[in-house]
Amino acid sequence: MKILLTFVLGAACASATARTPAVNPMPDGSRDMYVGLGFVAAPAYEGARRPRRMAVPVLQGEWSNGVFISGMNAGVHLSDQPSLEFGPLLSVQARRSESGNGTALGGTSLTSMTDGGAPLAPIDSTPAEPTASPGLGARSSGPNRLSGMDVVGARLQAGGFVNVYLSPSLRLTNSVLYGAGRDANGLLWNLGIQHVVQQFSPHHSVSLSAGVSVVNRHYNTSFFGVSAAESLRSGNPAYAPGGGLNGASAGLRWHWALSPSWLLINNVQATRVLGAAHKSPLVERPNGFVLSTALAYRF
Repeated sequence: MKILLTFVLGAACASATARTPAVNPMPDGSRDMYVGLGFVAAPAYEGARRPRRMAVPVLQGEWSNGVFISGMNAGVHLSDQPSLEFGPLLSVQARRSESGNGTALGGTSLTSMTDGGAPLAPIDSTPAEPTASPGLGARSSGPNRLSGMDVVGARLQAGGFVNVYLSPSLRLTNSVLYGAGRDANGLLWNLGIQHVVQQFSPHHSVSLSAGVSVVNRHYNTSFFGVSAAESLRSGNPAYAPGGGLNGASAGLRWHWALSPSWLLINNVQATRVLGAAHKSPLVERPNGFVLSTALAYRF
C-alpha cells in the first residue's frame, strides 16, 4: 500500500491511494469546502524504519455537479443512487527521493496517509555514503536504504472508483489507478471496507476501516525493486519483484465537531507490506504506524 503522509477522504485503505467522499446531494450551484492544517507522523517511505514528522496543509472541496477535490486526488461522482458511488478518478503520486516520500497536499478526512507537507526534523534522514559494491557490509553502509537509489518522479495517475454501501454505516470501497512509478506504467488496485460507528454524542463520531492493495510488476519494480546499477551505487542486493498483493492496513478515525464550522480529525493506522514487496531489500520494517491529526475550517 502506498504509504505517504497526507490526509484523504473517507475510505478504508491507506497509502497512496485515492479516496472518494460519500454521496451527499447538494443544491444546484452549491459547494462544500474545507481548509486547515494537520500534522502527520509516519515512516519516511513504505517499509522504512525511520519515522518522518511533518506539518501538512489540508484542502477538500465538493460541488453540486459531482466534482470533488481531496488533497492530491480529484474525481467526479456519476451515480445518483445513495447506495452506489462510481466515477473517474485522478491522483498525483508524490516524488520519492533518497530522503523518502516528497511533499503533497492533504485532504480533510484523515482516514489514511498520502505524502504531504514540509518535513519537521526527520529522524535519521541523512543519506549514508553508498558502498562501492553490493555484498559485504551492505546493511552497515548507513540507516538509509534509499541512498544511491534512483529517484521516482511525481506522476499523474488516472483510473476510477466504485463504492457500494451495504448499509448506511458500512461501505465497500474499490479504486484502480494507472500511471504510477518510474516509467508511469504502475497499476494500483485498492479494496477496502469502512464501518462508521454510531455517534456516541452529537459532536463525536468514530469509524473503523481495513483494506488491501494489489499492484502490477511495474509498480513493485519502481518502489521495491533494485536494478544492477542501483545495487552498485547503494549496496542493496539486486532484486526484481513481481506483482500481486502489496499491502494491508487497518485504522481508526475520530471526528470531533468543535462547532458548525470547525472540525478536528484524528487518525491512527497500522500497515503492513506484503507479497513480493515484503522481500525487498529496501524494506527495513514491514509493519508501520501512522498517526495524524488536523484542524479544518468549513465554509
